Amino acid sequence: MSLQDKYRQLTDLAADLRISNLQVREQDNVLYIDGTAKSAGEKDQLWDAYNKLDPDYRSADVVMNIEVQQEIAREYTVENGDSLSKIGKAYGVSWQSIFEANKDIIKNPDLIQVGWKLKIPTE
Repeated sequence: MSLQDKYRQLTDLAADLRISNLQVREQDNVLYIDGTAKSAGEKDQLWDAYNKLDPDYRSADVVMNIEVQQEIAREYTVENGDSLSKIGKAYGVSWQSIFEANKDIIKNPDLIQVGWKLKIPTE
C-alpha cells in the first residue's frame, strides 16, 4: 500500500478544508503534505486526523508543512519615532506578529523606515 493510500483520509480532509496551495508528494518513503490553512483550528484538525491514523506519530512517514494564513486587519504607514512595539501596542497586537506579517519588507525588526506600509494582523 502506498503512503498516499494509507493517508487518503488525511489528504481528503485537507482538500475538504480547502487548504490553499495544497501539495501532496511521496518521496523516499515519506509523504509530504504542504499548504496554507485559513485558521489554526483547521491546522489542528489535520494533525488530529493524522494522529488517529498513526497514533503518537510512530510511523514517522508523514511531514506536514501547513502554515496558517494571517488575517490582515488594516494597514499602517510608519511615522517618525515609530517602532514595532509602539505600533503593536496601539493596535493591541505583538510586535512579533507585525514582524511576521511583514517579513517581505522588514529584514530586521529593530530597523523600520518612515513611509513603509505595514500590514497589521489580527491575533
